[in-house]
Amino acid sequence: MNKIGQYFNTFDITRGLLIAFLLSSFIYLHYFHFSTPLINTLLGVSGLYLLLASGRKSWFWSGLFIGVFWFWWIILSFKHYQMPWAIPIGLLVIALIYGLLFWIIAYVSETLASKLPSQELSILTLKALGLLSLSYIHPFGFDWLKPELVFVESYLGIEKWQFALILSAIIVTLSQSRPYYLFLLLLAYHPLPQKAPTADGDIKIISTAIPVEEKWKASLQPQHFKGFFDQIDRAIDAGKKVVILPESVFPVYINRSQELIDQLEARAQKITIVTGGLFADGNLPRNATYIFTKDRILVANKVVLVPFGESNPLPDFLSNWVNEVFYDGAVDYIASAEITDYTIGGRVYRNAICFEATSEKLYRGRPEQMIVLSNNGWFVPSTEPVLQKLLLLYYNKKYGTTIYHSINMSPSYLIRDGIIVEAE
Repeated sequence: MNKIGQYFNTFDITRGLLIAFLLSSFIYLHYFHFSTPLINTLLGVSGLYLLLASGRKSWFWSGLFIGVFWFWWIILSFKHYQMPWAIPIGLLVIALIYGLLFWIIAYVSETLASKLPSQELSILTLKALGLLSLSYIHPFGFDWLKPELVFVESYLGIEKWQFALILSAIIVTLSQSRPYYLFLLLLAYHPLPQKAPTADGDIKIISTAIPVEEKWKASLQPQHFKGFFDQIDRAIDAGKKVVILPESVFPVYINRSQELIDQLEARAQKITIVTGGLFADGNLPRNATYIFTKDRILVANKVVLVPFGESNPLPDFLSNWVNEVFYDGAVDYIASAEITDYTIGGRVYRNAICFEATSEKLYRGRPEQMIVLSNNGWFVPSTEPVLQKLLLLYYNKKYGTTIYHSINMSPSYLIRDGIIVEAE
């Protein structure tokens, strides 16, 4: 208890809170439309500088508060399951997971460095290696913590080698006590995009605003469906060739609804329709993208499922209990084994549905174009749509993939050449 009590001192808690604030500010600056490359660069470098210069106690509190600042919105989903009592528990679990993760990095670094020459330099180097490895550590399959994401809207690059250079510049500065070594940061400089790309005139990206509480009510679906068809019709009248609608915008098994298929097929004679819906694979449910063209219907199923939201990552005996207690016995969705690419108008698009678009797995082979369908209704109002957007910007910069993102409950957009263009 005495050892635990040592962590509850004002200095370490305050230092950890400050570090977390600096390393989370890029999210909130974007949310409030105050994000600038200079501010993001200065705050990000300052946060890493203080973190590397801190001991394991401050690392614990830094990780704890980073977990809260980055991922507090996860607990909002509990309100949709009528479980408000679980909100503080969920927030505590999130905080402790990342607090312990950061503590382990600092503890291992300090322990190993105590057996090596040049202890100060060894500690700094090992902690930096820990930060470099963080993006490969995915608690329960959740992979949104990428430290280099801090610089996604800055003057510094987000590639691993650039992040390594940033950390190296800070390490040399701290170990030599020479501030001018920070000029080594210039080696990680990444030029800003020169001009904003224009939206594709032939593609209409639809945004919808259907709250989760209304989305699954059968009595409201005819009204909602009529609104979706009206938007498709307007895209046809505007001369668009492709229209993209959000994830599960039709929250029914489309392949078992001939009436819905008939209405979509009729419009697909004039425009290609990419829309979210459910797919019944026998008795197994799948979260799917349906692509309706003049002469065929293609179904692309989701490959990477949301931990707990779509698939329970716990062992079977715990997973069944959690599903029964928290999800009214609902069955997990089934993931597809293969990533789907499909062709529209001679161009190949990678299929991605919400969470999986932020997974490294979906960028294998460096796809040139990706169509992403999302439903952010579970987490609004919050910073989740912003963090999702910044992660997609990160992958656009890393792989050069142009991303068309259609969303329910937050604005849709196009990301191309390192720039986000809001959908009209």
